[in-house]
Amino acid sequence: MAESISPRLAAIVAALPLRPGMRVLEIGCGPGVAARAVVRRMGQGHVLAIDRSAKAIAQAMAGSAAELASGRLALRHVALEDLRLGVDEPAYDLAFAVRVGALDGRHPAAGRIALERLRAALTPEGRLFIDGGDPLLEIALGPSRPLAPTARGGPA
Repeated sequence: MAESISPRLAAIVAALPLRPGMRVLEIGCGPGVAARAVVRRMGQGHVLAIDRSAKAIAQAMAGSAAELASGRLALRHVALEDLRLGVDEPAYDLAFAVRVGALDGRHPAAGRIALERLRAALTPEGRLFIDGGDPLLEIALGPSRPLAPTARGGPA
């Protein structure tokens, strides 16, 4: 039986420029619906889904047994502003966030720290997408660029 996903969240996942084998970081995963949809859409690859809420991570764990067992999904209870990759943890190719205040301009101070953490967690070519476009906006991650949308997301 297919998991129920809202039309809005389905459109966001469909607009991500995913390729098999990518490493994807979801920021603010909530109960993990989008993370599981990304795992299914990519086939091969890996998704790390993070959330600052322990309750959200517990819900995501409860609904993701198969994806966790396959190794294609990992969950981590951490705020983006505190995210640090492990010593042997490869960088991520793409990050996305839905309704994350540190990235959508609602919390600018946290946003500055969050962007630094993302620069460290993503490959040099890594891309960041947030909701708010049609349906996504791509956020520039250049070292001296402000938190500002640069282009509409979509399949690349």
